[in-house]
Amino acid sequence: MRMTIIAAKDLVIPLARAGGRANWLYLPALLVAAVMGLPLLYLGVRALSAGPAIWTWLGRVQTLHLLLRSLGLALAVTFSAIMLAVPLAWLVTRSDLMGRRFWAMVLPLPLVIPSYVGAYLYVSLLSPHGVIPSLLSTWLPLAKWPSIYGFGGAWWVLTLMTYPYVYMSVRAVLSMSDRALEEAARSLGYSPWAVFWRVTLPLLRPALTSGGLLVALYVLRDFGAVSMLRYTTFTRAIYLHYQSSFDRSTAALLALVLVLVTVILLAVQQRLDRLKVAVVAHTPRPSPPVRLGKWQVPALVLVLIVVGLALAVPVGGLIYWLVRGVRVGETLGSLAVPLLNSALAAGLAALVTVVAALPLAILAVRQAGRLSRALVGWSHLGFAVPGVVIALALVFFGANFTPALYQTLTLLIVAYMILFLPQALGVLQAALRLVRRNLEEAAASLGHSPGQVFWRVTLPLITPGLTSAAGLVCLTTLKELPATLLLAPPGFPTLATRVWGAVSEAFFARAAWPALILVGLSSLSMLWFHHNPYTRNEPTS
Repeated sequence: MRMTIIAAKDLVIPLARAGGRANWLYLPALLVAAVMGLPLLYLGVRALSAGPAIWTWLGRVQTLHLLLRSLGLALAVTFSAIMLAVPLAWLVTRSDLMGRRFWAMVLPLPLVIPSYVGAYLYVSLLSPHGVIPSLLSTWLPLAKWPSIYGFGGAWWVLTLMTYPYVYMSVRAVLSMSDRALEEAARSLGYSPWAVFWRVTLPLLRPALTSGGLLVALYVLRDFGAVSMLRYTTFTRAIYLHYQSSFDRSTAALLALVLVLVTVILLAVQQRLDRLKVAVVAHTPRPSPPVRLGKWQVPALVLVLIVVGLALAVPVGGLIYWLVRGVRVGETLGSLAVPLLNSALAAGLAALVTVVAALPLAILAVRQAGRLSRALVGWSHLGFAVPGVVIALALVFFGANFTPALYQTLTLLIVAYMILFLPQALGVLQAALRLVRRNLEEAAASLGHSPGQVFWRVTLPLITPGLTSAAGLVCLTTLKELPATLLLAPPGFPTLATRVWGAVSEAFFARAAWPALILVGLSSLSMLWFHHNPYTRNEPTS
């Protein structure tokens, strides 16, 4: 993400020089950019209005401790995700691992499990009084059973839920890169291990930085998993300050620190991007896979352990609690209202987000310039600001400036739009780049206005991209938890809030049905990710 400050001359000159199409595109694009800036404006207002006591509070040891806890968890999860992802990606792309094509499809599947669902399932199975310790209590007393709560549990669950981000990036690079460099190194007498460290690993640096950044941002933004595992990070502290005492100034200042940390991470990632090593991206020559030999069994055991812990255990736990829920009378019919509410909110969010992203996408592809680049960079703010921060900002503006919208579905849809507009924008840009400009120019030469050209030529050609963007936003909206908790209207339960409410009260069987539906819908998102050309390069979390 690249944020650019828009100067006055950057606004006036493009508007003056642009043609008819730009005249009606810049105004809605600027309006969308203004809405995207509400979270930062809110944080700035809160920071300026905070008294000296609040700033002193930020400098306390407790705040520094909270920062270290959040950064420590993010760094630990990122490191462990990389350590898991690199060997797994190498095994399925470069070795003769038994069933490697099957494992290549299975290894990314933990992404279909929302982090708070995975945390709830692990808590229900492995907590001191969970299912597995209760079954093993005869041989292992509960007093000796390790607790899953705290840093260890959060690190464990988040690593298993996020390693596919790095895995998919590394696998893509290994699949596209030519092996000629590695073969040349082998011909010079280097061992396979030396070739990996001196040739392969430098080629993977761009994938590791981008995938590692996604993991770190995911951990910093995560609210559900750390809350269920009772490990306090910035997101949980912000929510607790707001919920317990409605201390919005303290919550806002904590959010400001979190945003600054995120911006620093993004700046570091951009710095590393300048040092990227070129990857040969043409179709690689077919080469025989590396024979594992005596390492075939250990490699297969590694893959089985990862798949078992990241996928089989959570799915097995979900099935267990589903059966328990059916036995005690929990049925799918009780979820009719939350399911309809979730579908309504997700559908409206998809519609609003795609409509908001469309002018920005057209400007980025058809009217490239300083202003359009600045607007597109600013619109990626949703990647940098956690959902709980966006929710707090909209609560502030709704309560103080638009009371008619406070605690309404409209405010919730705006939050979803800010969060997921970058996803829709990336898909729409990809779709517009596939439309040949000579078709639009031919229509314009026949006397059609820019609006007519868009409606009659461009829009029909990008319809698949519009539906892809809408589907991606819809499916990711269904899983959003913190913004939904803070902004959902009273009496408006959703699948995500139903899972959260049931798990918070330790009713694990009651949470099974809504969790199963969320996992199923996330699976659709994963299928979309792999088989749709417009969403193939977009994150789905």
